[in-house]
Amino acid sequence: MEVAALVALTLLLGALVIIVALAVGRRKEEIREEQEQAAEFTAASNVTKAPAPKKVKQEKQRSRKDKASQHTFSHPLLASSLKSHSGNVTCLDFSSNGKYLASCADDRTVRIWSTKDFLDREHKCLRANVELDHATLVSFSPDSRAFITWLANGDTIRIFKMIKKEDGTLTFKAAPEDFPQKHKAPILNIGIAETGKFIMSASTDTSILIWDLKGEVLASINTNQMTNSYAAISPCGRFVASCGFTPDVKVWEVCFGKGGEFKEVARAFDLKGHSAGVHAFAFSNDSHRMVTVSKDGTWKLWNTDVEYKKQQDPYLLKTVPCASSDGSRVALSPDGRVVAVSDGCNVTMYNAASGELEEEMQGVHSEEITDIRFDINGRFLVCSGDKAIRVFHNAPGYRASIRDMQDMLKKAQNEAMKQRLQQQIAEAQSALDTVLVGPVD
Repeated sequence: MEVAALVALTLLLGALVIIVALAVGRRKEEIREEQEQAAEFTAASNVTKAPAPKKVKQEKQRSRKDKASQHTFSHPLLASSLKSHSGNVTCLDFSSNGKYLASCADDRTVRIWSTKDFLDREHKCLRANVELDHATLVSFSPDSRAFITWLANGDTIRIFKMIKKEDGTLTFKAAPEDFPQKHKAPILNIGIAETGKFIMSASTDTSILIWDLKGEVLASINTNQMTNSYAAISPCGRFVASCGFTPDVKVWEVCFGKGGEFKEVARAFDLKGHSAGVHAFAFSNDSHRMVTVSKDGTWKLWNTDVEYKKQQDPYLLKTVPCASSDGSRVALSPDGRVVAVSDGCNVTMYNAASGELEEEMQGVHSEEITDIRFDINGRFLVCSGDKAIRVFHNAPGYRASIRDMQDMLKKAQNEAMKQRLQQQIAEAQSALDTVLVGPVD
């Protein structure tokens, strides 16, 4: 009897030891998570964090175990890979001041990255939690102090403000109310005009809505394209454009009065020339150039610096064969010198003026690329597709800049101008040589 009691007591003590060990191990894991979370923020930046649901914590732990099997990629132009998201990244946007990159994913977070850290080994970021939902789209406000998101389950727009506290740290605060639900089909894109006067949302049917900043609908546009495949606001904040099943890209001007009051949405011009539906388009930073990519297997570059009110039409500058597919995206560097096209998991970069293919990146992501953009200075090209964000050096941009300055040098007659151009060429060549040093894993 005493032996049986002793055995039972031994088993009980053993079980208690195991339970304590498990509890200590779990607490260590939680502390490690908290330390990793704290390391995401810079000394001058912080956010308030709601407790993560138990399910999300389990997903994070699982994702760490799966890290060894994650997609790996390397390329001579790869500057860095941003890897804080635990879900697939669906949208990217650079702030107007060039300091931040916003990304959203199905892990219920929006991440704000510092562009000055792109070349560092560590990539810290701010994190905004999307409560009870996740964001599929994100877009910065013109003052870089807020951003809007599209909620996957809520089917609406939510605004987040970036608030600086007295101690200099930052916190994210969602607006008290989301925008009303108005769309009847899945959303393609959202954006805020650089003028700060309106917000755009576009869906896969034929509708584009123009909102004021308080969530009131100012106008509804029927694109008459059977289905929309992409829509965006021009960087100048004047125009809204869309493309879809038809081979044309349609552009409207959103008009306001001298007092800032909304007047109307007026048809501006069309880009006509493709022989099949258009996947996507992009603007140069001054809105004077547009690039389109189509199911007809080409991308086209257009001069859109026209007086459309005097019936002047945009004119075609270049047509270049390229690989594309449903879901393809296109980006035009801010200075209009480089075109980047996504096709599935691959990215190609072209010289915009000559149409020459300059770079091919195969298997950039493990899944189809969801977004592709140049930063506002034209130094980097970023894209998303899986849990990582790839950041590439814009080497074709450096080359195009050097060629343009060499042409200017040949024509320069002023000695001071020649010396200045020679110095700029040397600096650009040095920057290009630096980015071509070798691949980054």
